[in-house]
Amino acid sequence: MAFALGAAPGHDGVVTASPLDLAPVLPVVVLQDASDAVPLARALVAGGLPAIEVTLRTPVALDAIRAIAGEVPDAVVGAGTVITPQQVQESVAAGARFLVSPGWTDVLLQAMRESGVPFLPGVSTASEVVALLERGVTEMKFFPAEAAGGTAYLKSLSGPLPQARFCPTGGIGPGNAPAYLNLPNVGCVGGTWMLPADAIAARDWGWVEALAREASQLERLRPQV
Repeated sequence: MAFALGAAPGHDGVVTASPLDLAPVLPVVVLQDASDAVPLARALVAGGLPAIEVTLRTPVALDAIRAIAGEVPDAVVGAGTVITPQQVQESVAAGARFLVSPGWTDVLLQAMRESGVPFLPGVSTASEVVALLERGVTEMKFFPAEAAGGTAYLKSLSGPLPQARFCPTGGIGPGNAPAYLNLPNVGCVGGTWMLPADAIAARDWGWVEALAREASQLERLRPQV
């Protein structure tokens, strides 16, 4: 059965848009303190980046997702670095509205399908892309983007595999993000540059908002089709 990412119902039964289509940049958030989750999310949303990927790399990640889902209604919070079916279940239970993985297996893919929320399985080779297309998945994370071939590799995939769309993540910043966004098979890019460690440590949410606003304007650099 084909799986259309943009048509998947959310955990509350509400249809959830694809994270590829919400903003040009998907912030990748790693939190050490759950109390930072809500003000950080509010700053990102105010800056024009409503989709937020909270990675499951720290013990507070699920609490952060739960807080954002409960207190920042304009945010579309998702869970990243999802690598097990248990993490799929825990993330959706916490309020995640989409899932992102660095790679995929059939077991993980099945769990993400059954979660009822949109998901972006990670790929880095043409064979992985073809395998997902065979399984009805057309929207994916390209990771690690720069190390795996960058814009040149993605451009080369657009000819033989035009139905695949990507969120490249890994080594992307304000300098090279426009080049990725100019590609026809890129919906958005993932990055952390709007979340400098000094800003998080100082809880300078105004700084985060300003950087998020700059990132949200990258869409204007994309050519009109």
